[in-house]
Amino acid sequence: KRVAIAPADQLSQLLAYPVARILVSALEDTYLTRRFALREAIAAESLLEQDSDDTVLHIAAQLPMDLRREDGGFRIHFSDFLRFTSTMRDTPWKLINQPVERGYVRLRREKALRVMRNAIQRHIEQGLPLPINDDILAAFKADLAQIRGLLEAKKATFKAEDIGKVSITRFPPCMYNLLAQIQNHENVPHMGRFAIVAFLHHIGLGNEEIYRVFGDVPDFAADVTRYQIEHITGTSSPTEYTPPECSTMKSYGICPGPDRICLTIKHPLSYYRIKGRDRRPRGESASTAT
Repeated sequence: KRVAIAPADQLSQLLAYPVARILVSALEDTYLTRRFALREAIAAESLLEQDSDDTVLHIAAQLPMDLRREDGGFRIHFSDFLRFTSTMRDTPWKLINQPVERGYVRLRREKALRVMRNAIQRHIEQGLPLPINDDILAAFKADLAQIRGLLEAKKATFKAEDIGKVSITRFPPCMYNLLAQIQNHENVPHMGRFAIVAFLHHIGLGNEEIYRVFGDVPDFAADVTRYQIEHITGTSSPTEYTPPECSTMKSYGICPGPDRICLTIKHPLSYYRIKGRDRRPRGESASTAT
């Protein structure tokens, strides 16, 4: 049942989204962008639950997504299903467990909307950041300062005590983003898990410390996780794996976008070392820096 909204509140809601996009764009923070996109996608999913099938199909076409009506539910082309469920690792979401006919996956309405949430989140992320001119920055200067302070406070609550002695502030955007996803109980694709395990291992974390980080993954399986960590770190295998290069991270879609330092390197570990040099106290030698 829809609830009537006063005209003043309607105007406030109408303006809130574009203003939020401006603020997120001005801050140019990968974590904030992802959280904003996720929040808006969840809100959109909630609204679509109350809307007609025609509205759902109209929104799907804008994403774009090949979604069609199917006997009280929907069907989605298998390629779109794979594209928009790539981070959903639970067994019920695997393609092999879906009813597929003539290249289309049949979905109940609620499952179709869940897939749309992922598509909407990706669509919003890809539309940011917006180009922001100096006049806009000046107009929102106070708001940006306040949000930046809240953002830094939020980042400080990321479970630094759970990842030992390493410095989160030295993480490249890709690894910081993966860690944030894990600590916010989001699904992380297989290559992302491999990358963060290898990265944490090479910057000095032990297997148990890495294992504790993964306790927040939604489909956490203790035995499987421990086996994978021991395999990647060379504890139970002859190979001690290194994180993928930047080009590989990009090809798998787990590079959130480069910052200034990223433009000068080809590997995530180089980023961590460079940030270590930038933060090293005067007089400390390279050999003593972690």
